[in-house]
Amino acid sequence: MTIPRKHLRRHASALLLSILAYSAGASAQNDTGFAVNRFDPAERGSDWFWAESLDLRGHNRWAIGAVGDWAFKPLVAYDRNGDEVAALIEHQIYTHLGASVVFWDRLRLGANLPLLIYQTGDSVTVGGAAYQAPRGAALGDLRLGADFRLFGEYGSAATLAVGVQVHIPTGSQSSYTSDGSARIVPKITFAGDKGIFTYALKSGINVRLLEQDFASLPLGSEWFFGGAVGVRLLDKKLIVGPEAWASTVLNDPSRGFFQGGTTPVEAILGAHYRFAPDWKIGLGVGPGFTRGIGSPTLRTLLSIEWAPEPEQNVAAALDRDHDGITDELDACPDVAGVPSDDPTKNGCPAALDRDHDGITDELDACPDVAGVPSDDPTKNGCPESQDRDKDGILDADDACPTEPGVASSDPLKNGCSEPKDTDKDTILDPVDACPERAGPPNTDPKKHGCPKATVQGTKVNILDRIEFDTGKATIRPESNSVLEAVLAVLKEHQELEKIRVEGHTDNKGAVWRNKNLSKDRAAAVVKWLVGQGIAESRLESAGIGQDDPIDNNETEDGRQNNRRVEFEIIKTAVSHDEVQK
Repeated sequence: MTIPRKHLRRHASALLLSILAYSAGASAQNDTGFAVNRFDPAERGSDWFWAESLDLRGHNRWAIGAVGDWAFKPLVAYDRNGDEVAALIEHQIYTHLGASVVFWDRLRLGANLPLLIYQTGDSVTVGGAAYQAPRGAALGDLRLGADFRLFGEYGSAATLAVGVQVHIPTGSQSSYTSDGSARIVPKITFAGDKGIFTYALKSGINVRLLEQDFASLPLGSEWFFGGAVGVRLLDKKLIVGPEAWASTVLNDPSRGFFQGGTTPVEAILGAHYRFAPDWKIGLGVGPGFTRGIGSPTLRTLLSIEWAPEPEQNVAAALDRDHDGITDELDACPDVAGVPSDDPTKNGCPAALDRDHDGITDELDACPDVAGVPSDDPTKNGCPESQDRDKDGILDADDACPTEPGVASSDPLKNGCSEPKDTDKDTILDPVDACPERAGPPNTDPKKHGCPKATVQGTKVNILDRIEFDTGKATIRPESNSVLEAVLAVLKEHQELEKIRVEGHTDNKGAVWRNKNLSKDRAAAVVKWLVGQGIAESRLESAGIGQDDPIDNNETEDGRQNNRRVEFEIIKTAVSHDEVQK
């Protein structure tokens, strides 16, 4: 039986070494090099290292900068067990010099020239082929590009652009900085901001005129994709967030499409800071996640660029209400208006005069009734003798011209109604916390005018706590007013046939002691009420202890709230039903 030669080659290769390219470029035999570095920087002016923020503002607006790129172990040889044999390229340092220019707030042209500054590694033989580790400096492929914005604006929720880049083969195949032929890259980019959050997405095809393998891995055209997400801080001068990008070979789907060795994936965590009006710096670091050609163990990026803001900043360029006055100068940016020399009115609607009396509504004390001018702001625009609320006090003298009231020597109260006291407790409704239930004064505004005890649902609620001596069941004198309020409720509501007085404690101390103390305190309250004439048959006591807290026992305030006495209604004469907790 004859074994096909391609199978022999495959098995022989497996017995020796398999190479997975792991980021930037490795050199093989004399003239079979190709562009390896997977970091292709965004055009200058972007807020990201790889992704595009689509800042296409301005006209004839330039940006110039450089990105330093260090990759560790970008090309490594592995044996059949996956163990590292040698790093063809161990250290690799690039500098990417770039420039861009924006025209008509829509079109951007860019250029990028990668310069290989330094690389080292160890040579290795794979399948009988000797791969010499490239060393020294070299030129990369010059990249020229154009992007065209289809819709959206920088800083808005969504901006879409299409573009194309051409890599001119100015690099060196022997240094693995070029394919030796042009590369064409059509792409689509999407970006936007929402509040402090910002994002960017990019995808396209890297068309490569390669028809060769590298260490049994197919090379050729690739689909690439990736994006970034982050937050804008410090008045949007600082952007922090991760970026990730990946690609996969399209030429040979069975061997290349989303296969480990032909699908490099990288990510970095980066920060970009505008430290001066026209200058930005950036720093990023992150790993490669696969052994695909172009995915290093670690990559570090450092950028600096000159990227001036457009003549008008973003806020100035926006006009949300479309009244021709930019938001920066518009005192009413969300409502269409008219120009004004007064900055507080510029862009606001023209003054209204609903009653057509020549006095604008904002100055008219009677905007719906035609009147006459007056030096008194409370009368300006009102009729000379009008009494709109029909209380016998002319509007000119009425401090409450639309609400009937009574005369008063105080000009601020003349014509205004007197404050009410609905519950007749001598505390006026405006300051009465319980305006429909009579109660005594209280220094606490939330309790002022509220009864100290009321029937609510299945309880007789008390406004203040019943206080006892510490660790005892002795009722303190200041609690007499609360107990007297409970006494009054029980005398008034004879239909309450059975009341259970419950004692509760916090969680301090032994459980059995808290139980006994709460029982004794509840019994002391029952004894007080019986002593004041309440039938003993209407009352019972129970010690709950620490078993039913209503607040957090971890704080002093919470523990104080848990130390309480409650009055549960368990039987009424109306229905004779038992009302359980």
